[in-house]
Amino acid sequence: MSVLTRDEAQTRAKLLDVHHYGIELDLTGGDETFASRTVIRFTARADADTFVELKPAELRSVTLDGQPLDPETLDGNRLPLKGLTEGEHELRLDTVMHYSRTGEGMHRFTDPTDGETYLYTQLFMEDVQRVFAAFDQPDLKAVFDLTVTAPDTWTVLSNGITEHLGEGRWKAAPTPLISTYLVAVAAGPWHSVRTEHRGLPFGIHCRRSLAPYLDTDADEILDVTRACFDRYHEKFDEPYPFDSYDQAFVPEFNAGAMENPGLVTFRDEFVYRSAVTDTERQTRAMVIAHEMAHMWFGDLVTLRWWDDIWLNESFAEYMGYQTLTEATRFTDTWTEFGVTRKPWGYDADQRPSTHPVAPDPDAVPDTASAMLNFDGISYAKGASALRQLVTWLGEKDFLAGINTHFARHKFANATLADFIDSLAATTERDVHAWAASWLRTTGVDTLRPTLTETQGTWHLTVEHHGSRPHRIAVSAYDTVPGEDRRLLPRARFETDVPQNDPVELGPGRRPALLLLNDGDLTYAKIRFDTDSFRTVRDALSGLPEPLTRAVVWNALRDAVRDGELPPMAYIDAARTHLPHETDLALVQGVLTFAATQVADLLLPAEDRPTALATLTDLCRDLLRRTEDGDNPGLRLTAVRHFIDVAAHPDTISAWFSEGTVPGGPELDPELRWRVLGRLAVLGAIDDAVIEAELVQDPSATGQEGAARCRAALPDPEAKRRAWEEMFASDHLSNYLFTATAQGFWQPEQADLVREYVERYWADAVALAARRGPAIADAAGRYAFPGHAVSAETLTLGETCLRDADPIPALRRKLVDQLDDLARALKVREASRN
Repeated sequence: MSVLTRDEAQTRAKLLDVHHYGIELDLTGGDETFASRTVIRFTARADADTFVELKPAELRSVTLDGQPLDPETLDGNRLPLKGLTEGEHELRLDTVMHYSRTGEGMHRFTDPTDGETYLYTQLFMEDVQRVFAAFDQPDLKAVFDLTVTAPDTWTVLSNGITEHLGEGRWKAAPTPLISTYLVAVAAGPWHSVRTEHRGLPFGIHCRRSLAPYLDTDADEILDVTRACFDRYHEKFDEPYPFDSYDQAFVPEFNAGAMENPGLVTFRDEFVYRSAVTDTERQTRAMVIAHEMAHMWFGDLVTLRWWDDIWLNESFAEYMGYQTLTEATRFTDTWTEFGVTRKPWGYDADQRPSTHPVAPDPDAVPDTASAMLNFDGISYAKGASALRQLVTWLGEKDFLAGINTHFARHKFANATLADFIDSLAATTERDVHAWAASWLRTTGVDTLRPTLTETQGTWHLTVEHHGSRPHRIAVSAYDTVPGEDRRLLPRARFETDVPQNDPVELGPGRRPALLLLNDGDLTYAKIRFDTDSFRTVRDALSGLPEPLTRAVVWNALRDAVRDGELPPMAYIDAARTHLPHETDLALVQGVLTFAATQVADLLLPAEDRPTALATLTDLCRDLLRRTEDGDNPGLRLTAVRHFIDVAAHPDTISAWFSEGTVPGGPELDPELRWRVLGRLAVLGAIDDAVIEAELVQDPSATGQEGAARCRAALPDPEAKRRAWEEMFASDHLSNYLFTATAQGFWQPEQADLVREYVERYWADAVALAARRGPAIADAAGRYAFPGHAVSAETLTLGETCLRDADPIPALRRKLVDQLDDLARALKVREASRN
């Protein structure tokens, strides 16, 4: 299949004005394919040749202005339209399309719980071509008029209000002008909760087997939706631009959600079957807020080409967190962003695959390269940059610029230059220079404090490694005599970096801790002076604000990854301070990094048992602390991590047998599969136990849990079967592939799976070529032998990149994974010295 190049898109955009798509889908033709008929009305501005894209199972017929074209001229995914004359045209195509099992195009899922089938579209980038024929690029917006025939018991959802015409036929209201990748259909016997807000129909939808769980949380989901909707109308002058707002929680979804106008699709793990923490509820709420922001930035005003994808994602990421903080009960969202999302950006920005937030257009020459930029740079770093912009510019001027942008480009397309011009129109500040420094550069700046005393007065100098200007908050903290873990703020002030002159802190004793970037308003790594680090080590948990503690934890994390802090020192800090931590996002984030990165990868293998034992003791402390039941979220977090780091099966096996943790909680499905997964790794169960549990929980989540457990069994035959399932067979869905891959590699089983480390490279390359980008991403992300931290693994990977020509999606993942592996090798060597 040919990928679309930027030059081709620009040429076609100059030639064509696309007006209207009439689309008819028939979803009643069986399990493998569906019928798709498309009528495209467009204007050619000159006599020329062009092409339309589609990826059919069969192209039955095609006519241009009533004249038949030869279906055999379809070349890959391109049907040439030769000899177009200037003026109006009508293109008709009758096709048969394949259903997808990988979350791309029209995904088909049959629920193992009740046998019901559900379909939904994910048309991002190039996947509209799997559903209907299109001039598939974001700057050829059109009106979409959709009719769907489905089984009689189904409901059909789309971008606009849908009307049931009878006999299984549904018609959606025509859309305003939108891009091809934003068209959406979801069809099946949905369970729906409907309401109305501000005169618009709102709805939430899920599989019938999840109905009780959606009903339990419906008020919370709709309350968040309404609150964010109202807050955006306070921020934005342009009203919500579509006729309804539906949110469908769909199975086996590859992303967190997708911003289809009027029909946002979410992964249905957000319909919680088991107990969750309040932080997880906050995450769901943030995704709701994020996707709603896209209705304006992304859907109303859309990028012209994929080099500006950050304009969509960075804006929605920033607005999602900020609006949730302002409009809902989740008032501390930036702590979770700091400890969970921001490190994603820091890590991505230090790999060879890094790129500017706003890459040069020449760096995104085609859709295959554009797809690689959906990463921590476009989301977390971009949102961090916008937060710094608001700090520097002021929120009033920032929102004024945003509203200017919406007014200038609504229902059209815009570029970075357009966005910056809109901001510049509302402020005297040099926004263009700011954008050049922040959006066109790569890498992470580092800030380090130096304190000097002159005639009894302390002065701060910020050593700045990097090129970006920063507006930061700096805080000085003092210890409290007689209280080992309590710090009180002495002073807080803002300063610009680079500095013109040292900042005077005033007379008195030296602060116990001087913290740069308190409040986490900029994007930079920070370091501590010697005395401040001693205070951090002893009194981190005594800092009064969770966001401040997040900044410190991130600094420790960065120092470990940079080889400046021994990995075990991070584990020790967690052991010392997490028993006193009150913020769930911090507990979750620190424990996850300590277990999955420090213990599993960064520590030498011989030190891992000590790390796991330390983390087990830490989790026991948290369990003792929550025995009275007043913090169920913290207790659940401790239970989960106790299971994950258990080096011996006795305790968690007893929990499983009894169906409960002493003192609670009872083991719900999520916890039962989690326990079984760890028991499988430890060799404490066999396939019969897994099968028995699957009988009790035959749901889709149960199927994934069973696949994960089977792949984790320390048995040569189990490993062989799992490998064949992943790499020799193409029947696994995207979720079952991921679950199998997650179970396969285990640090405890390094000797058992040694032969597969060498097999991985050729098998992954072949798999990616066969099954495409979504499975390629999963193969590089989850099936990579990350536990095999050795020079030999690094050499095998480098040889693969040099000689095997993996498709771009897999190549990008391998580049990142190998860089992380090389970093782990360096950290391990430093730990041994």
